[in-house]
Amino acid sequence: MIALSQISTSMRNKFYAVCTFIALSAPAWSQTVAVKKQNEKVKGESLEGFAIELDGKISEVNSLWSKFLKEVGRVKLFSSQPVVITEPNFNGTIYPKGIIYAHIFESGEKTRVWLGLTAKEWEEKDVDFANKQLEKLMYQFGIRFNRDKVQRKIDETQEAADAVEKQKQRLINQGKDMTYQLVNNEKEKIQLEKSMESNKLENEALKIKLERNKKAQDSLTNAAIQIKKVMESQTERLRKIN
Repeated sequence: MIALSQISTSMRNKFYAVCTFIALSAPAWSQTVAVKKQNEKVKGESLEGFAIELDGKISEVNSLWSKFLKEVGRVKLFSSQPVVITEPNFNGTIYPKGIIYAHIFESGEKTRVWLGLTAKEWEEKDVDFANKQLEKLMYQFGIRFNRDKVQRKIDETQEAADAVEKQKQRLINQGKDMTYQLVNNEKEKIQLEKSMESNKLENEALKIKLERNKKAQDSLTNAAIQIKKVMESQTERLRKIN
């Protein structure tokens, strides 16, 4: 088993974040996107529209929301809140006279997005259809955001899993290397033990030989003394011959 302490700090943090996300949000993701009719003030006028509430701060939602609005129609440059969208595109049909307004609000850990219109800026025959399309668009965006959020967590989870697998493989390889080294060390230990035993026997043999050598030296020393005495005796006898 891989210890979390052996994984990088950033990857551990991501791992914990993913686990927390799964634990806290699992029940919520089983719910469907709820689109609600809601009025918002635009240019001092209360406009009917549709809104959804998303689990996430505005910083999490805004990028995908802006991209989504560009798909709905032509986002008017320099428009702030509400964002003004002209020439909306519904199912491939562009409505040149129509205008859509988009709002985004943050409330704590949640963000609400809204799309609405005013009937006077549309052809009368297109108003009901446009409203139905706005409701549909809001639902589609809610699905997209939720799926995108879960997919990001899946990607992060996969990244954490890949990091764990990589670390696991590294430790497996280390284990193989250490096992190989251990086997070599065991073999070397056996050879050293044999060498030590051989050295011990050789040491004992050398001690015996050394003792024998010493005795032989003592014996020869004694023989030399005796020979010297004989030589001195012979020399004395030689001297006395007249």
